[in-house]
Amino acid sequence: MESMAVAGHSIHTCFHIKSKNPRVNLEKQVFGVPVLHHGVSCIGKKLKGKVGAGVQAVQVGLEESERVRNLRSLERTLELDAVSERELREKGFLGLRKTKLVCTIGPACSSLEDLEKLVLGGMNVARLNMCHNTREWHRDVIRKIKKLNEEKGFSVSVMIDTEGSQIHVVDHGAPSSLKVQEDSIWLFTNEKFDGSVPFTVQAKYEGFSEGIKVGDELVIDGGMARFEVIEKLRSDLRCKCTDPGLFLPRAKFSFWRDGKLVERNYELPTLSTKDWSDIEFGISEGVNFIAMSFVNDAESVRHLKNYLSTKSATSIRVLAKIESLESLQKLEEIIEASDGIMVARVDLGVEIPLEQIPTVQEEITKVCRQLNKPVIVASQFLESMIEYPTPTRAEVADISEAVRQYADALMLAGESAIGLFGQKALSVLQMTSSRMESSSREENRQGSLLPRQLGVSLPDRIAEQICNSAVELANNLAVDAIFVYTKHGHMASLLSRNRPNPPIFAFTNEESTRMSLNLQWGVIPLLADLSDDMESNISSTIHLVKSKGLVKEGDSVLVVSDVTPSSASPMTFQSIQVINLISYLDHIRNRQAPFLDCHSSHIAVKSGEPLSKIGAV
Repeated sequence: MESMAVAGHSIHTCFHIKSKNPRVNLEKQVFGVPVLHHGVSCIGKKLKGKVGAGVQAVQVGLEESERVRNLRSLERTLELDAVSERELREKGFLGLRKTKLVCTIGPACSSLEDLEKLVLGGMNVARLNMCHNTREWHRDVIRKIKKLNEEKGFSVSVMIDTEGSQIHVVDHGAPSSLKVQEDSIWLFTNEKFDGSVPFTVQAKYEGFSEGIKVGDELVIDGGMARFEVIEKLRSDLRCKCTDPGLFLPRAKFSFWRDGKLVERNYELPTLSTKDWSDIEFGISEGVNFIAMSFVNDAESVRHLKNYLSTKSATSIRVLAKIESLESLQKLEEIIEASDGIMVARVDLGVEIPLEQIPTVQEEITKVCRQLNKPVIVASQFLESMIEYPTPTRAEVADISEAVRQYADALMLAGESAIGLFGQKALSVLQMTSSRMESSSREENRQGSLLPRQLGVSLPDRIAEQICNSAVELANNLAVDAIFVYTKHGHMASLLSRNRPNPPIFAFTNEESTRMSLNLQWGVIPLLADLSDDMESNISSTIHLVKSKGLVKEGDSVLVVSDVTPSSASPMTFQSIQVINLISYLDHIRNRQAPFLDCHSSHIAVKSGEPLSKIGAV
């Protein structure tokens, strides 16, 4: 068989795709392009430019001995997360949970045993809040998580959350929450003191009372408790509780006047001196994500990303926390600058009316998907489970709504960090999200999203169209899984953006990429020593899942790749294949020519060659 050359946009099919959907007629059209068995169909005109991120999915003419060596090498180095493997074995491809889970680590769950239970319960990312505990405590937790990853075969990412500006923080000094009684009188002061003083609260910023008047309302944590300012004593405030409630340590506060937020511009930097010290600590400990608190503009995000690119040997992703009115006003530019977003609903509720939180959450989630950035919805999902073993029905509905909106990840804060029932809370989060995903799939409800075109260059535009089309193809053919081979995770994230029904298995040879993909909806990242021979990569990974008993007769996968062989010409192409797993492995064992007498379809895109150079297939 001649070596394959492809130009323009083309679709190649060999024999037929074994589809589980009898309604699909493959002899008609795929995305408006006619498909003919045993033939080639081309559309479009000569494309200008070069696709630098693509790869020919099948290389013809490689020596068999080299192919076998590549296959054995990949099998030795392929790492499938132990928890995902267990879930896949128990539930099958379509039973895998797609919504990722983030747990905040605190005193209630920092032992090695408790951390392992959280991982087994579904934790994908461990979050460390740098507001609390000592540097040594955080280091110990990070090393415990890495120990579990190494010894137990887990793949849990680590996130540190910067403290951020202290202008909105007050602390009563007690180790746990206090119950504030109605009509009780409290002093809010900027004077420093150790421990706790009855009915006295320490403000972390000296100018916290500037511009505040008698009669203004002081709101704690978006409404957990409310006070009225009854007297101003120089920079201190005497306040009476008008709405009793729970007063947490290091609570956020805001001032309101005549039903409107009192806005004040302190012109302080987003990252404090302590934040920069914590970031250096995160770099030295090899964390995977840094969440920036109180981000008000895109420039601060870009500044941190540039700093990390020069200081860190591995890629650390920067997440911007949306928790202020100003950040909402600059939402899109902040999302574009960041690697992901966290919707900090408690802090956001301090600055906007509570009834606006649901629509704001949905809008942020939608924009993040359009701009291909993962989004974490955080705060108070299961707040009652800090003290009680079962959630309220409203809390379960809140989780379901975030899953229905296709948020990439959901986060536990106090529920896991200081709660009495952290593992139960995680179990509720896991079961509720899985059930809602199953319901959405049964109703065949796709995330109604019109993807924006993000790419400017030809390769990026092609990658987007390949992934958009791949998800439509995967859903229409009811394939069991999508396999993507990727170095930096870009095509895996583009596939995730479209929220396909089948799970996405992302094979990468970059550890930092594997860890960053732990936040992407529906993506199961695997570390693999990928070779230049894509045929060996595909056969090895399929052979691995079969040898582990994770596939059965009739299962099919759709394959997408953006891995560029080091020996490839600059003009390579990105591709989609649909493969029947058992037939494919039979073909490999029989050493038949690639894509002959096996159930597969191959869609490829390449630029730079005139149409006259289309070779035989």
